[in-house]
Amino acid sequence: MQQFLALTSPGIEILLAQELKDLKASQVVQKPEGVYFTATIEEAYKICLYCRLSTRILLKLAEGDAENKDKLFATAQSVNWSEQFSSNHTFAIDFVGSSDEIRNTQFGALTIKDALVDHFRDQGMDRPSVDKSSPDISFQARLLREKVVIYLDFSGRSLFKRGYREHSGAAPLKEHLAAAIITRSGWLDDTTKPLVDPMCGSGTILIEAIMMAAGYAPGIDRVKWGFDCWLGHQLYPWQAQLTQAKQKSHLGLEELKAKVFGIDIDSRVINTAQVNARNAGVQKFIEFSCKDINNLNNGFGHNGTFLLNPPYGERIGELPELVENFVLLGRKLKAQFVDWRIAILTANVELLSMMKLASHKRYKFKNGPLDCQLALYNVDEKQASGQNNDAEFEDKDSDFGNRLLKNKKNLKSWLKKENIECYRLYDADIPEYNVAVDVYGEYLVIQEYSAPKIIEESKVAKRLQEVIYFAPKVLGVPTDKVILKTRAKQKGSDQYQRVDQSKQSMIINEHGAKLKINLWDYLDTGLFLDHRKTRQIVAQKAKNKSLLNLFAYTGSVSLQAALHGATSITTVDMSNTYLNWAQENFALNKLSGHKYQFVQADCLTWLKEHRGTYDVVFVDPPTFSNSKRMEDSFDVQSDHVALITDAMKCVAENGELIFTNNKRNFKMDFDAVAALNFEVKSISELTRDKDFQRNKHIHNSWLITRKKVTA
Repeated sequence: MQQFLALTSPGIEILLAQELKDLKASQVVQKPEGVYFTATIEEAYKICLYCRLSTRILLKLAEGDAENKDKLFATAQSVNWSEQFSSNHTFAIDFVGSSDEIRNTQFGALTIKDALVDHFRDQGMDRPSVDKSSPDISFQARLLREKVVIYLDFSGRSLFKRGYREHSGAAPLKEHLAAAIITRSGWLDDTTKPLVDPMCGSGTILIEAIMMAAGYAPGIDRVKWGFDCWLGHQLYPWQAQLTQAKQKSHLGLEELKAKVFGIDIDSRVINTAQVNARNAGVQKFIEFSCKDINNLNNGFGHNGTFLLNPPYGERIGELPELVENFVLLGRKLKAQFVDWRIAILTANVELLSMMKLASHKRYKFKNGPLDCQLALYNVDEKQASGQNNDAEFEDKDSDFGNRLLKNKKNLKSWLKKENIECYRLYDADIPEYNVAVDVYGEYLVIQEYSAPKIIEESKVAKRLQEVIYFAPKVLGVPTDKVILKTRAKQKGSDQYQRVDQSKQSMIINEHGAKLKINLWDYLDTGLFLDHRKTRQIVAQKAKNKSLLNLFAYTGSVSLQAALHGATSITTVDMSNTYLNWAQENFALNKLSGHKYQFVQADCLTWLKEHRGTYDVVFVDPPTFSNSKRMEDSFDVQSDHVALITDAMKCVAENGELIFTNNKRNFKMDFDAVAALNFEVKSISELTRDKDFQRNKHIHNSWLITRKKVTA
């Protein structure tokens, strides 16, 4: 008997242990790192062929101390490597684990490699070559508590790859995880009943389900095995096991009576699923159709299993649609799928609450790096009777929805009069719904503020999903035009950090100016809506005058000044990305020429060195910045006097400085500024437009001039 270790993903170990017992493995022991078992080599061949839930099966070669490099080397030397493979084959060594002495996996693998190579040299044999990408044979060393176990990679890597999947979607579900959730769903108890996957993607769940129902050995289609070049490989017992597995598998498919249904909204994905099913030889058992899950009706039977792995809402634009999907799915299940079993795998557990169904069991899994839950439901008459009790999903009963409608009504005449297409509709008006809702033409941008730590994450997520559901609903905006962003307290340039890379943009109009905005790729869109009125004030002051715009972002203040007839404009920002964006905005409005200067520089350093003066200077610094491009960190509260001092050096004799920032509870140091012979006048009320009147702390603005000298 040999000792083995079967690896799998977290959450599957208990199922793998049972599968190994069913395959006649002995001494099966489940541990966090995997499932240990003993078997003969012949039994191990069968396990490799039939095991659906393991990612890799390892054969133990040696075990010993690994307190330091020397002891690790000595343990590796105890393996008779030349009995494992010949020197004309390539090899690779994986190392798992670390300790105080063995601090990284590369060092551990190198130590074992040295022992292996020395063994061949000492035996007078050629030195075998390392091939990390496609070795003939692989070994794995696992270090735990200063003990190391060295294994032969018996099955070979990625045992879950069955060979039928040519293509997959953006986030494919690995086959062994699909097998696990099928097992947990309960469908295998009676495979004559329908199985429906309404978001089937590339068809992995359905293909695995058919193969499991038929008792099809997934390994019979595998081309390469880890034991192929192992000198202990027993060819005839292996071929006998393979032949027997092929016969049983094909017979199982011939006798199978199951019928499953795969549905997806994307026709291209359905085509991929059909190709994969054909490659697996199970296409006759699966009926594929292209349909929106929201339009799905029960034409499958009186009872069955509804199994799906929907997107998790991680990508921008996914979550709003998913929230609506889950609300509608809950209603659909209660209306048409009574007596059905429902199994849903998701990393976004809060989405499940939108269905208003009570799960009877939940299992934890890992899908790649994501923590997921498989929630199981029995839709019985009791659950179905609650289908008309979804009061909190009725628009008229939503405090949040009612506030949106009220705000929109209050702004309606002003929006029409001012011809404004981008505005703030809601800004945490109700504390429990801690978001901002902005309208950009036909798009809706929902920005989630970070919640206080005392509030449970589950409650925060639930409120957010209610917001995501109601906002497009009451405003009549399609969910594919809703963008969700999370806005925590940012530091410095983090407020402009990239959150996606869609490279989408749109052009909007503001008081005669065309502006490029990007709702998808950054936390901020390229246009600060709360400075709409500020832009007009600065532009009017700069008419027939020179303007310096510092911390200019995408240059919207400079643009409005140019359109109002400023004689010259200097636009300064540290980011080339945003300066290029500013120049694009100018080009959109057919503005060019030497009187428009764009300078990439740290504004603080540039101010100290610059000697020119301007009639109007606009300064809108970040609340905090510690960018690597800056010489020092900057805090607007502690550093604003120094900034104003330097900025006023650039203000012409009778010029004006408009200073603004977004720090909540900012305190202007009036005494320090007065001591510099400057006059400070608060203009915050003047710079807040109607859609920002509800938030008195959105920004602070001051007009700063030199004190008049009296004779």
